[in-house]
Amino acid sequence: MIDSKFTFLAPAVLALSLVACGGGSDSGSIYCPTPFTVTDAGRLTHFKDGAGRDPRDIAYEAALAGATTSCEARKNVIDVTLVMRVSAVAGPSVAAGQTRVPYFVRVLDGNGAVVQGQEFTADFRLSAANPRGSSREELSLSLPRNGDFRIAVGLKPTVEELNYNRRGRQ
Repeated sequence: MIDSKFTFLAPAVLALSLVACGGGSDSGSIYCPTPFTVTDAGRLTHFKDGAGRDPRDIAYEAALAGATTSCEARKNVIDVTLVMRVSAVAGPSVAAGQTRVPYFVRVLDGNGAVVQGQEFTADFRLSAANPRGSSREELSLSLPRNGDFRIAVGLKPTVEELNYNRRGRQ
């Protein structure tokens, strides 16, 4: 048997729980595209200039350590904040000065066509004394609210670097 002195609380508790869930909030009903790393673009081995391509000629190795998104809705637009982690390790042939690791971001529509895209660099000061680095790259994107989008991310190897990475996996 239900105690009658608590039955009047049921509608209030239900109303409060709906408010806590976001009830009519705009941001609760939006789709936030999750980034994915493009095949063969998750890591990169970069060599010093010249003909050598053995392990002693590696200037740096880099990896995409992760990517996440968060979204906020406006009237007809979704503001997407993309955060990527890029890590780099100096190789035996690292050059003094700045190490620039190229990466890209592409927004794909529901058919897989690129609707937005840009290339960037994550910058490091790698050396024998400071052989490791990590960078947090934050980007802002604005997407139409009514679209079905995916976000492709990856490091941007040259054709030679891509072929080297593929050979290393076999």
